[in-house]
Amino acid sequence: MPSWTDRYWNSAEGLRLHYRDYAGPRDKPPILCIPGLTRNARDFEPVAERYAGDWRVIAVDLRGRGESESDPDTRRYSPHYYVADVLKLLDQLGIADAVFMGTSLGGLCTMLLASTDADRIAGAMLNDIGPEIDQSGLERIGGYVGKENGFSSWEDAAHALAERNADIYPNWTEDDWERFTRRLCHQTADGIRFQYDMGIADNFGAAANSPDEKRWPLYRALAGRPVTILRGELSDLLSRDVAAQMVEALGGDAELVEVPDVGHTPTLEEPEAGAAMDRLLERVMAQEQSGAESLA
Repeated sequence: MPSWTDRYWNSAEGLRLHYRDYAGPRDKPPILCIPGLTRNARDFEPVAERYAGDWRVIAVDLRGRGESESDPDTRRYSPHYYVADVLKLLDQLGIADAVFMGTSLGGLCTMLLASTDADRIAGAMLNDIGPEIDQSGLERIGGYVGKENGFSSWEDAAHALAERNADIYPNWTEDDWERFTRRLCHQTADGIRFQYDMGIADNFGAAANSPDEKRWPLYRALAGRPVTILRGELSDLLSRDVAAQMVEALGGDAELVEVPDVGHTPTLEEPEAGAAMDRLLERVMAQEQSGAESLA
């Protein structure tokens, strides 16, 4: 595992927010990783393992997740606030643009950011998310988000999560489940707990039920830059039909990659996911080079 530096920035409301900063060159856009609803920066360890050193990798904890401070006003657990936080971080670091890798909620944030600040996106990977979201997946997520669970040991936690998510990762081993659990949970004085503010559930219903037609213009704002759509073969959130429509909407800018035997979401450790990310970064660098030559 490559080393990283824990760094912090403040939201407009004064919340102390955390990110992992994996060192890399400053002469190309960094990789900016935004996790899913209940997840945190640790989810992008596979990205850092693959690219840190060759690329700067920045993995954020959204407010109320991981090492970031919780928001006392749960109404602010919404994509508009998350995007404002990310833009503030980019401005603080003097980063003009980045390659955005967004898992689920992180992909929605990427689309929303594109609708207002598309020039900040050098390329994007949307991990198992699109402008239309299947209701079955939303109902499944709504069934567990915000429900506090305590576990007496890491073994108990891994066993419980394996039972709950067996349909999503049917081929996982005990080691896979332990790694998954340690990324999602943390050790507290009261045992093993999920590392997110249970208050994020307060706003989940309203955000999840926003009309799909409002999200398509956000997605189309990614036109003109390399985009990879990563879909789990067993996904209950992003249908195969919607994923195909996403490719059609962006034409040659978008590549669709389906990860076999995985639901929502691919972990980015899968060979298919790694190869897809490689191609995305190659396309980003080709576009950067073309842009530089046109200015010469």
